[in-house]
Amino acid sequence: MVDYSVWDHIEVSDDEDETHPNIDTASLFRWRHQARVERMEQFQKEKEELDKGCRECKRKLAECQKKMKELEVAEPESGKGELEKLQAEAQQLRNEERSWENKLEELRKKEKNMPWNVDTLSKDGFSKSVFNVKPEEKEETEEQKEKKHKTFVERYEKQIKHFGMLRRWDDSQKYLSDNPHLVCEETANYLVIWCIDLEVEEKHALMEQVAHQTIVMQFILELAKSLKVDPRACFRQFFTKIKTADQHYLEGFTEELEAFKERVRGRARARLEKALREYEEEERQKRLGPGGLDPVDVYESLPAELQKCFDVKDVQMLQDTISKMDPTEAKYHMQRCIDSGLWVPNAKGGDGADKGAGEAVYEEIQKENGAEDKGKP
Repeated sequence: MVDYSVWDHIEVSDDEDETHPNIDTASLFRWRHQARVERMEQFQKEKEELDKGCRECKRKLAECQKKMKELEVAEPESGKGELEKLQAEAQQLRNEERSWENKLEELRKKEKNMPWNVDTLSKDGFSKSVFNVKPEEKEETEEQKEKKHKTFVERYEKQIKHFGMLRRWDDSQKYLSDNPHLVCEETANYLVIWCIDLEVEEKHALMEQVAHQTIVMQFILELAKSLKVDPRACFRQFFTKIKTADQHYLEGFTEELEAFKERVRGRARARLEKALREYEEEERQKRLGPGGLDPVDVYESLPAELQKCFDVKDVQMLQDTISKMDPTEAKYHMQRCIDSGLWVPNAKGGDGADKGAGEAVYEEIQKENGAEDKGKP
């Protein structure tokens, strides 16, 4: 038989006999409910205080027992007085612990005999609702992407390179099955950069091999985007599809592979051209003369007769050529030669090398020519 005795003592504030007509029933029920709630709060507070006191007593007893053990090991003879004191304290704490436990037991019995009410008849099994909504993904900054890529490559570079060297579909599928963490954007990005590096190093055959695996990874990522799933959940679908695909699908894969290899070659050429430009600029900066001009540019801008003088390194020929030129043009070209370091004025003596260097050189040549003319009979 079912025991219904548990329902005999139920306290419900609004489940009462009819009240006197002069009494406000709603207010009476509300006051009774408030009084019951206050009694329950007081009972709960008393229970928490007893629990706290019992836990504190047990903590003190454990500390006392620990001190006793340490004293027995460290000072077995000299610490007898202190040990006896601790033993007495431990005994007192044990008595207090039993007292606390007895009070708790009495309180539990009291709680068990308390009548049920509307607040204790039942309680929520759960009080929250969960919606399976995909959280919005925040777009990563360039700095975060770079840091993520660097960390991933440092950890899995060896495995990525191994995947890049595979040739057969089955081998690639098995390797990704064993290492599903490689199915991601970071692997594809690394393979692209590796292809460009190989092309720059003129390792063309190896570049084409790695390019094939790069397109494999990119096709997997594109399939995941179209299906709106994690790439790790659909790479097997790609291999099944590519191995059983019709001619049209294979042609699409091959066309994308060839286009990618052409892009890699273009990027490699651009990188080499940039490196060459940087090298040439660095060399040009090294060549610059005291006036900031490039001697190569200055030499190419000189008239042919002056270029010939510098080619044969004949000072007398230079003097004769300057003397025959228009004075303004001669000063212009000589100043540019000095600013580029193509001509060093007064290289032997060092006089007049500062102010009006180009003009001084021109005048010096003119004077030397005039002295030669006077010396002729």
